Amino acid sequence: MSTVADKLLSMVSEEHHVGSSKITLVGIGQVGMAAAFSLMVRGVISELALVDVAADKLKGEMMDLQHGQAFLHNVKIQASTDYAISKGSKICVVTAGARQVVGESRLNLVQRNVEIFKHIIPNLMKHNPDTILLIVSNPVDILTYVAWKMSGLPRHRVIGSGTMLDSSRFRFEISQRLNVSPSSVHGYIIGEHGDSSVALWSSVNIAGTKLQEALPNIGQTSDPENWEEVHKNVIAGAYEVIRLKGYTSWAIGLMVSTLCQAILRNQKTIYCLSTNVKGCHGIEEEVYLSLPVVVSEAGVLAVLNQNLDKTETAKLQESAKAIREVIDGINM
Repeated sequence: MSTVADKLLSMVSEEHHVGSSKITLVGIGQVGMAAAFSLMVRGVISELALVDVAADKLKGEMMDLQHGQAFLHNVKIQASTDYAISKGSKICVVTAGARQVVGESRLNLVQRNVEIFKHIIPNLMKHNPDTILLIVSNPVDILTYVAWKMSGLPRHRVIGSGTMLDSSRFRFEISQRLNVSPSSVHGYIIGEHGDSSVALWSSVNIAGTKLQEALPNIGQTSDPENWEEVHKNVIAGAYEVIRLKGYTSWAIGLMVSTLCQAILRNQKTIYCLSTNVKGCHGIEEEVYLSLPVVVSEAGVLAVLNQNLDKTETAKLQESAKAIREVIDGINM
């Protein structure tokens, strides 16, 4: 018996899915759904798979997104507690994990989230052996290392969101002091996504003009304008948002969609992301920390060889040692 679809549509080929712009999001908390919403609004994807342990919430979030489809370009949205739904994903984004609470450091979350990853990562690999893993869960540098070890993927296909958002906060804070757009501020936060992050004052510039040319000791304790406060605000930013509203979501959601777009469209954009840094800037430890990297459809295409000053290099190396100490204490 002919269906309405049969009467309306004369098929000329069979439908097939190449999966080149399919993304799976594991974890439908505030961060996961902000990322899902941003991916849809930006028109980055053709398919979206949502995975979580909460079946009812999964269905509700899926339906809520589906009901807005008439206002956007068409996206196939599915949701399930079964990881089989993720099959064919170009990128698998992991936001799931125990939530950071008020006053809790990211490092305190580590073992709780490692236990969660023991379920997530093998299931994603079972259905997506060729995917790119993007880890957003905190502590992101340690969990990206954990995901790399658990997945068996090459290092360039396991990426952590790292200090891409920290760098955005850094640019915003500087822009407010100078009354210019954040997009015209160029500067990076490298190292740990956390308290030992490193602000690269030596390379901060506005349209190519370095701030150090106007204030040689910028960012140092002897700085009369106290620009060091900018970096302190970057570190405290997430904690303050969590204190005020209970969680962070919108900025990290925008960050995820921006990064996924760069991968799917092979943009070769440079972002500060958590990657395997052994051998970079004299780091001897095998750890994941953030450095500016070139992002392509393969994942991390290259690491930018920056000229860091002695203080910045020393701080980065200290951050690597601190992260390695935590990794050595993990039960994987």
